[in-house]
Amino acid sequence: MDIRQLTTFHKVATLLSFTRAATELRYAQSSVTAQIKSLETSLGVELFERLAGKIQLTPAGQRFLPYAEQMLTLAGEARGIASGDGEPSGLLTIGTMESITSYRMPPVLELFHHRYPQLQLVLRPSLCAETLHSLRQGTFDMGFLMEAETRHPGVESEMLGPEPLVVVAAPDHPLAKEAKVDLDQLRDVQVLAPEAGCAYRELFEAELNDGSGEPVPFLEFGNIESIKRGLTAGLGISLLPTMTVADDIAAGSLAALAWEVPFEVYTQLAWRRGCRQTREMRLFIDRTLECMASEYSATTGSAD
Repeated sequence: MDIRQLTTFHKVATLLSFTRAATELRYAQSSVTAQIKSLETSLGVELFERLAGKIQLTPAGQRFLPYAEQMLTLAGEARGIASGDGEPSGLLTIGTMESITSYRMPPVLELFHHRYPQLQLVLRPSLCAETLHSLRQGTFDMGFLMEAETRHPGVESEMLGPEPLVVVAAPDHPLAKEAKVDLDQLRDVQVLAPEAGCAYRELFEAELNDGSGEPVPFLEFGNIESIKRGLTAGLGISLLPTMTVADDIAAGSLAALAWEVPFEVYTQLAWRRGCRQTREMRLFIDRTLECMASEYSATTGSAD
Protein backbone atom coordinates (compact mmCIF):
# COMPACT_ATOMS: atom_id res chain seq x y z
CA MET A 1 0.00 0.00 0.00
CA ASP A 2 1.12 3.59 -0.54
CA ILE A 3 0.06 7.05 0.63
CA ARG A 4 -1.90 7.76 -2.54
CA GLN A 5 -3.97 4.60 -2.03
CA LEU A 6 -4.59 5.50 1.62
CA THR A 7 -5.65 9.03 0.66
CA THR A 8 -8.05 7.67 -1.95
CA PHE A 9 -9.44 5.07 0.47
CA HIS A 10 -10.00 7.73 3.13
CA LYS A 11 -11.76 10.05 0.68
CA VAL A 12 -14.08 7.27 -0.56
CA ALA A 13 -14.75 6.12 3.02
CA THR A 14 -15.62 9.67 4.05
CA LEU A 15 -17.88 10.44 1.09
CA LEU A 16 -19.14 6.88 0.44
CA SER A 17 -18.97 7.69 -3.25
CA PHE A 18 -16.36 6.79 -5.86
CA THR A 19 -17.66 9.52 -8.15
CA ARG A 20 -17.45 12.33 -5.58
CA ALA A 21 -14.06 11.09 -4.37
CA ALA A 22 -12.72 11.18 -7.94
CA THR A 23 -14.04 14.74 -8.37
CA GLU A 24 -12.48 16.02 -5.14
CA LEU A 25 -9.18 14.24 -5.76
CA ARG A 26 -9.20 15.29 -9.45
CA TYR A 27 -8.73 11.71 -10.61
CA ALA A 28 -10.56 9.74 -13.26
CA GLN A 29 -13.11 7.48 -11.59
CA SER A 30 -11.35 4.46 -13.12
CA SER A 31 -8.17 5.53 -11.30
CA VAL A 32 -10.00 5.67 -7.96
CA THR A 33 -11.49 2.22 -8.57
CA ALA A 34 -8.09 0.80 -9.55
CA GLN A 35 -6.40 2.23 -6.44
CA ILE A 36 -9.05 0.76 -4.13
CA LYS A 37 -8.82 -2.62 -5.88
CA SER A 38 -5.04 -2.57 -5.54
CA LEU A 39 -5.28 -1.70 -1.83
CA GLU A 40 -7.83 -4.48 -1.26
CA THR A 41 -5.52 -6.93 -3.03
CA SER A 42 -2.53 -5.95 -0.91
CA LEU A 43 -4.57 -6.31 2.29
CA GLY A 44 -6.31 -9.48 1.18
CA VAL A 45 -9.78 -8.18 2.15
CA GLU A 46 -12.63 -6.22 0.61
CA LEU A 47 -12.95 -2.72 2.06
CA PHE A 48 -16.25 -1.69 0.47
CA GLU A 49 -19.55 -3.41 -0.24
CA ARG A 50 -21.33 -2.34 -3.40
CA LEU A 51 -25.10 -2.76 -3.09
CA ALA A 52 -27.91 -1.31 -5.23
CA GLY A 53 -25.79 1.51 -6.57
CA LYS A 54 -24.49 2.49 -3.11
CA ILE A 55 -21.33 1.64 -1.25
CA GLN A 56 -20.55 1.13 2.42
CA LEU A 57 -17.54 0.04 4.42
CA THR A 58 -17.23 -3.67 5.13
CA PRO A 59 -16.35 -4.69 8.72
CA ALA A 60 -12.73 -4.95 7.54
CA GLY A 61 -12.97 -1.45 6.06
CA GLN A 62 -14.34 -0.08 9.32
CA ARG A 63 -11.45 -1.66 11.24
CA PHE A 64 -8.90 -0.37 8.73
CA LEU A 65 -10.17 3.24 8.60
CA PRO A 66 -8.69 4.53 11.89
CA TYR A 67 -5.30 3.00 11.00
CA ALA A 68 -5.40 4.65 7.58
CA GLU A 69 -6.14 7.97 9.30
CA GLN A 70 -3.21 7.49 11.68
CA MET A 71 -0.85 6.67 8.80
CA LEU A 72 -1.98 9.75 6.87
CA THR A 73 -1.46 11.88 9.98
CA LEU A 74 2.07 10.49 10.43
CA ALA A 75 2.82 11.08 6.76
CA GLY A 76 1.74 14.70 7.09
CA GLU A 77 3.85 15.12 10.21
CA ALA A 78 6.86 13.57 8.49
CA ARG A 79 6.50 15.96 5.55
CA GLY A 80 6.33 18.89 7.96
CA ILE A 81 9.49 17.80 9.80
CA ALA A 82 11.37 17.12 6.58
CA SER A 83 10.49 20.52 5.15
CA GLY A 84 11.28 22.44 8.33
CA ASP A 85 8.58 25.00 9.04
CA GLY A 86 6.43 24.25 5.99
CA GLU A 87 2.67 24.51 5.66
CA PRO A 88 0.71 22.54 8.31
CA SER A 89 -0.61 19.44 6.58
CA GLY A 90 -1.94 15.95 7.09
CA LEU A 91 -5.14 14.86 8.76
CA LEU A 92 -6.68 15.36 12.20
CA THR A 93 -9.56 13.13 13.29
CA ILE A 94 -11.82 14.89 15.77
CA GLY A 95 -14.74 13.46 17.72
CA THR A 96 -17.55 15.94 18.16
CA MET A 97 -21.26 16.15 18.92
CA GLU A 98 -24.04 17.67 16.83
CA SER A 99 -24.45 20.82 18.91
CA ILE A 100 -20.73 21.68 18.80
CA THR A 101 -20.44 20.89 15.07
CA SER A 102 -23.46 22.98 14.13
CA TYR A 103 -23.21 25.92 16.54
CA ARG A 104 -19.57 26.29 17.66
CA MET A 105 -17.40 24.84 14.89
CA PRO A 106 -18.27 26.89 11.76
CA PRO A 107 -15.82 29.77 12.51
CA VAL A 108 -13.05 27.23 13.25
CA LEU A 109 -13.72 25.27 10.08
CA GLU A 110 -13.80 28.45 8.01
CA LEU A 111 -10.47 29.59 9.45
CA PHE A 112 -8.73 26.27 8.74
CA HIS A 113 -10.26 26.01 5.26
CA HIS A 114 -8.85 29.38 4.20
CA ARG A 115 -5.63 29.63 6.22
CA TYR A 116 -4.47 26.00 6.41
CA PRO A 117 -5.82 24.30 3.27
CA GLN A 118 -3.30 21.44 3.45
CA LEU A 119 -4.54 20.34 6.88
CA GLN A 120 -7.63 18.14 6.60
CA LEU A 121 -10.05 18.09 9.54
CA VAL A 122 -12.22 14.97 9.78
CA LEU A 123 -15.18 15.34 12.15
CA ARG A 124 -16.57 12.12 13.61
CA PRO A 125 -20.07 12.32 15.22
CA SER A 126 -19.67 10.91 18.71
CA LEU A 127 -21.22 11.11 22.17
CA CYS A 128 -18.93 12.06 25.05
CA ALA A 129 -18.41 8.51 26.38
CA GLU A 130 -17.56 7.26 22.89
CA THR A 131 -15.19 10.20 22.33
CA LEU A 132 -13.32 9.49 25.57
CA HIS A 133 -12.96 5.82 24.64
CA SER A 134 -11.70 6.68 21.15
CA LEU A 135 -9.20 9.19 22.54
CA ARG A 136 -7.80 6.60 24.97
CA GLN A 137 -7.58 4.05 22.14
CA GLY A 138 -5.84 6.55 19.87
CA THR A 139 -8.45 6.40 17.10
CA PHE A 140 -9.32 10.10 17.57
CA ASP A 141 -6.58 12.75 17.65
CA MET A 142 -8.81 15.11 19.62
CA GLY A 143 -12.41 15.36 20.70
CA PHE A 144 -14.98 17.78 22.04
CA LEU A 145 -16.74 16.99 25.31
CA MET A 146 -19.73 18.58 27.02
CA GLU A 147 -19.55 17.26 30.58
CA ALA A 148 -20.00 18.32 34.18
CA GLU A 149 -16.61 16.77 34.96
CA THR A 150 -13.49 18.50 33.67
CA ARG A 151 -10.97 15.79 34.64
CA HIS A 152 -10.99 12.46 32.82
CA PRO A 153 -8.77 9.38 33.35
CA GLY A 154 -6.26 8.97 30.56
CA VAL A 155 -7.21 12.24 28.89
CA GLU A 156 -5.98 15.85 29.00
CA SER A 157 -8.35 18.69 28.19
CA GLU A 158 -8.66 22.44 27.75
CA MET A 159 -11.92 23.95 28.98
CA LEU A 160 -13.48 26.22 26.37
CA GLY A 161 -16.18 27.51 28.70
CA PRO A 162 -19.39 26.74 30.58
CA GLU A 163 -22.25 25.75 28.28
CA PRO A 164 -25.51 27.35 29.52
CA LEU A 165 -28.61 25.17 29.42
CA VAL A 166 -32.28 26.09 29.23
CA VAL A 167 -35.62 24.26 29.36
CA VAL A 168 -37.76 25.20 26.38
CA ALA A 169 -41.22 24.52 24.99
CA ALA A 170 -43.65 25.89 22.42
CA PRO A 171 -44.84 29.44 23.29
CA ASP A 172 -48.39 28.18 23.88
CA HIS A 173 -47.31 25.38 26.23
CA PRO A 174 -48.99 25.79 29.66
CA LEU A 175 -45.63 26.01 31.47
CA ALA A 176 -44.44 28.81 29.17
CA LYS A 177 -46.94 31.13 30.87
CA GLU A 178 -45.77 30.32 34.42
CA ALA A 179 -43.74 32.96 36.26
CA LYS A 180 -41.84 30.17 38.02
CA VAL A 181 -41.63 26.46 37.24
CA ASP A 182 -40.67 23.73 39.72
CA LEU A 183 -39.58 20.12 39.38
CA ASP A 184 -43.02 18.71 40.14
CA GLN A 185 -44.46 20.62 37.18
CA LEU A 186 -41.68 19.33 34.91
CA ARG A 187 -42.36 15.77 36.04
CA ASP A 188 -45.99 16.06 34.92
CA VAL A 189 -45.25 16.84 31.26
CA GLN A 190 -43.69 14.94 28.36
CA VAL A 191 -39.92 15.40 28.13
CA LEU A 192 -38.18 15.28 24.74
CA ALA A 193 -34.52 14.28 24.92
CA PRO A 194 -31.48 13.43 22.82
CA GLU A 195 -30.24 9.85 22.81
CA ALA A 196 -28.88 8.22 25.96
CA GLY A 197 -25.23 9.02 26.68
CA CYS A 198 -25.66 12.79 26.49
CA ALA A 199 -24.30 14.31 29.73
CA TYR A 200 -26.89 17.06 30.20
CA ARG A 201 -29.73 14.62 29.49
CA GLU A 202 -28.42 12.31 32.23
CA LEU A 203 -28.14 15.20 34.70
CA PHE A 204 -31.69 16.33 33.91
CA GLU A 205 -32.93 12.77 34.22
CA ALA A 206 -31.31 12.49 37.66
CA GLU A 207 -33.05 15.69 38.79
CA LEU A 208 -36.45 14.49 37.62
CA ASN A 209 -36.01 10.93 38.92
CA ASP A 210 -34.88 11.75 42.44
CA GLY A 211 -36.74 8.89 44.11
CA SER A 212 -39.91 10.84 44.74
CA GLY A 213 -42.08 8.67 42.50
CA GLU A 214 -42.24 6.77 39.22
CA PRO A 215 -39.34 7.44 36.83
CA VAL A 216 -40.14 10.16 34.33
CA PRO A 217 -40.25 8.67 30.81
CA PHE A 218 -38.31 10.48 28.10
CA LEU A 219 -39.41 10.66 24.47
CA GLU A 220 -36.09 10.08 22.71
CA PHE A 221 -35.22 11.90 19.49
CA GLY A 222 -32.22 11.36 17.25
CA ASN A 223 -30.93 14.93 17.09
CA ILE A 224 -31.51 18.48 18.29
CA GLU A 225 -33.26 19.67 15.13
CA SER A 226 -35.86 16.90 15.42
CA ILE A 227 -36.33 17.78 19.11
CA LYS A 228 -36.99 21.41 18.16
CA ARG A 229 -39.55 20.35 15.58
CA GLY A 230 -41.24 18.21 18.23
CA LEU A 231 -41.29 21.15 20.63
CA THR A 232 -42.85 23.54 18.14
CA ALA A 233 -45.48 20.87 17.43
CA GLY A 234 -46.42 20.97 21.11
CA LEU A 235 -45.15 17.50 22.04
CA GLY A 236 -43.53 18.58 25.32
CA ILE A 237 -40.51 20.27 26.88
CA SER A 238 -36.77 19.75 26.56
CA LEU A 239 -33.49 20.75 28.20
CA LEU A 240 -31.02 21.92 25.55
CA PRO A 241 -27.84 24.00 25.29
CA THR A 242 -28.86 27.65 25.06
CA MET A 243 -26.75 28.12 21.91
CA THR A 244 -28.96 25.65 20.01
CA VAL A 245 -32.23 27.49 20.73
CA ALA A 246 -31.22 31.14 21.16
CA ASP A 247 -32.40 32.09 17.65
CA ASP A 248 -35.66 30.16 18.09
CA ILE A 249 -36.38 31.94 21.39
CA ALA A 250 -35.58 35.33 19.83
CA ALA A 251 -37.88 34.53 16.88
CA GLY A 252 -40.69 33.47 19.22
CA SER A 253 -40.97 29.91 17.90
CA LEU A 254 -39.80 28.54 21.26
CA ALA A 255 -40.08 29.88 24.81
CA ALA A 256 -37.65 29.51 27.73
CA LEU A 257 -39.31 28.15 30.86
CA ALA A 258 -38.73 29.84 34.23
CA TRP A 259 -36.78 26.94 35.74
CA GLU A 260 -33.25 27.57 36.94
CA VAL A 261 -30.99 24.70 35.87
CA PRO A 262 -29.22 23.50 39.06
CA PHE A 263 -26.15 22.01 37.34
CA GLU A 264 -23.52 23.07 34.83
CA VAL A 265 -21.73 21.41 31.95
CA TYR A 266 -18.51 22.61 30.32
CA THR A 267 -17.42 22.31 26.71
CA GLN A 268 -13.89 20.97 26.50
CA LEU A 269 -11.33 20.05 23.86
CA ALA A 270 -9.54 16.84 24.82
CA TRP A 271 -6.71 14.54 23.68
CA ARG A 272 -5.04 11.37 24.96
CA ARG A 273 -2.83 11.88 28.00
CA GLY A 274 0.82 11.19 27.28
CA CYS A 275 0.58 11.47 23.50
CA ARG A 276 3.12 13.70 21.81
CA GLN A 277 1.26 16.64 20.37
CA THR A 278 2.09 17.30 16.75
CA ARG A 279 2.46 20.81 15.42
CA GLU A 280 -0.94 20.39 13.76
CA MET A 281 -2.62 19.30 17.00
CA ARG A 282 -1.23 22.27 18.91
CA LEU A 283 -2.28 24.57 16.08
CA PHE A 284 -5.84 23.23 16.21
CA ILE A 285 -6.00 23.62 20.00
CA ASP A 286 -4.67 27.18 19.93
CA ARG A 287 -6.83 28.36 17.03
CA THR A 288 -9.96 26.73 18.47
CA LEU A 289 -9.40 28.45 21.82
CA GLU A 290 -8.94 31.76 20.03
CA CYS A 291 -12.01 31.35 17.81
CA MET A 292 -14.34 30.23 20.57
CA ALA A 293 -13.12 32.47 23.42
CA SER A 294 -15.24 35.46 22.39
CA GLU A 295 -18.30 33.28 21.83
CA TYR A 296 -18.11 31.78 25.31
CA SER A 297 -17.43 35.18 26.88
CA ALA A 298 -20.53 36.58 25.19
CA THR A 299 -22.63 33.56 26.20
CA THR A 300 -21.49 33.72 29.80
CA GLY A 301 -22.10 37.46 29.90
CA SER A 302 -25.64 37.06 28.61
CA ALA A 303 -26.33 34.32 31.13
CA ASP A 304 -25.22 36.37 34.17
